[in-house]
Amino acid sequence: MVEMRKPIPVAEAVRLVMEHAAPLGTEMIGIEDAYGRVLAEPIIAKHDVPPFDRSPYDGFAIRSLDSEGASGDNRVPFSVIGEIGAGYVGDKPIGEKEAYRIMTGAQIPENADAVVMLEQTVETDDGFTLRKPFEAGENISYKGEDAKEGELLIEAGSLIHPGTIALLATFGYAEVKVAKRPIAGILSTGTELLDVADELLPGKIRNSNGPMIRAQLKRMGIDYKSYGMAADDLDACTSIVEKAIAETDLLITTGGVSVGDYDYLPAIYERLGAKVLFNKVAMRPGSVTTVAVLGNKYLFGLSGNPSACFTGFELFTRPAILAMMGGAAPYMPRMTAKLGEDFTKPNPFTRFIRATWIFTKDGIEAAPAGFNKSNAVSSIARGNCLIVLPSGTRGFVQGDEVDILLVGSEQGVSEWTL
Repeated sequence: MVEMRKPIPVAEAVRLVMEHAAPLGTEMIGIEDAYGRVLAEPIIAKHDVPPFDRSPYDGFAIRSLDSEGASGDNRVPFSVIGEIGAGYVGDKPIGEKEAYRIMTGAQIPENADAVVMLEQTVETDDGFTLRKPFEAGENISYKGEDAKEGELLIEAGSLIHPGTIALLATFGYAEVKVAKRPIAGILSTGTELLDVADELLPGKIRNSNGPMIRAQLKRMGIDYKSYGMAADDLDACTSIVEKAIAETDLLITTGGVSVGDYDYLPAIYERLGAKVLFNKVAMRPGSVTTVAVLGNKYLFGLSGNPSACFTGFELFTRPAILAMMGGAAPYMPRMTAKLGEDFTKPNPFTRFIRATWIFTKDGIEAAPAGFNKSNAVSSIARGNCLIVLPSGTRGFVQGDEVDILLVGSEQGVSEWTL
């Protein structure tokens, strides 16, 4: 008897998945290994930045009062008493109508309160002249204007990107506390599957889901163990799943979650005593996406159809992994765009269309990236976003405003809003 499954809304499925995200603890790592990790502690400024008043330009450090009255008809002369390069300091205060030649980043000398850019001067035998007055503080980068000692700079839960690395280095964080990353297991099921290097045979297809999931994990910096391909055999599949669960923090399977005679994942979940969070989602593609938990471990049962598999990973698996790492912004960023093609047929399920977004003279436009059935592969390769078409009784036409989710974005958002 075929099991009748009741689909749940996508937002409800996301909520159920995220409710079970269990942090894996923390560890200290060197700054050279910190990219892509999630901060487990806030970053606090250990000192002021800049740590002293400095010059933002190459030019001359002067006393502003000495430039009063300067104009095109009354050029004011200054004599240069020395030079200050970055990393050096002036050896004496400047006096009336005196100046230091100063380089970008160098400390402002005593008594100086303005910097004249090089191109604003006319050179003389012993210095330069000015044609305009300068105000106190002009062209000076003041101590602490970027960050004050003790200031909260980055919240815990933030993803470490190259800019974060620069900040860590600036404040002397040679090591930083980060959340531990999970290890994922990958298992592709289906008697029809061949290895990538195999020649095609009648009734067979090459396994594209396994390599694709590995790449999606690599994009997140997540280590994985591959359990290869399993034929449609209940006992053999159960043994592999048991082994994978024991060795990893989450298991991603592809295929075997539908209601066919050879779709064994539901039976395996039952054998293991796993709690099924849902086994059907009101979405296309990927309606048969199934997620279960066993203890504190996830079992992601993704569709065997490539586009559905890809979409299920991005919607459910990716944010769950980021939440396990303590990430505060685990969801794909969303923005609006003009629909570039008609979708006139109503659909009772929310559709996620593999698409490409571009800037046009009329704003952002998103159009399907190619063939868009759930078994499509080509559109995954071409797309850089997912067009979201809500369920309902009407279709959509070119020019309609729609939501799009940005695939592969380094920075996410904190809330699911669709």
